[in-house]
Amino acid sequence: MGKLAVLALRAVLVALLGGSLFVQAVMVPLLAADLEGLDADVAHLRVPILVITLLGLVSAQVVLVCVWRLVTMVRRGTVFSDAAFRYVDVVAGGFVAAALLVFALGVVLAPGEAVAPGVVLLLGGVALAVLGVALIVVVLRTLLAQAVERDVEAARMRAELNEVI
Repeated sequence: MGKLAVLALRAVLVALLGGSLFVQAVMVPLLAADLEGLDADVAHLRVPILVITLLGLVSAQVVLVCVWRLVTMVRRGTVFSDAAFRYVDVVAGGFVAAALLVFALGVVLAPGEAVAPGVVLLLGGVALAVLGVALIVVVLRTLLAQAVERDVEAARMRAELNEVI
């Protein structure tokens, strides 16, 4: 990965993390204030919506930090090591958590007439898409494991060759 690509990715990660912190600090309180004015029949949705929103933001922030750490490992040339698995596992878990939170939001909004049924269906589709991203990360983790295994094998073979020479 070139220096320009690493720099560009880091710029995107900083922008996303800054945006998520802004949403967490400014927009969520505004959402909470807007939800206070709900009708009595849907007022019980206020707390679950806010909790799901905050947990979703935290999940995204954890994923962004782990991707930052992986980019650092790529830059240093240490990504093909056992230390990378911890971050990849957290990224996959973050996407699974996000998928469950989107699904939970759909479950919270499904009963009653708070939102149209199509919105709940769309949330189910988004949850499925996010879960698909988690599965892609798991597949990429398997590829990383194979690369680490090959790297260890190549190092062993180099050592044996050095002994022969």
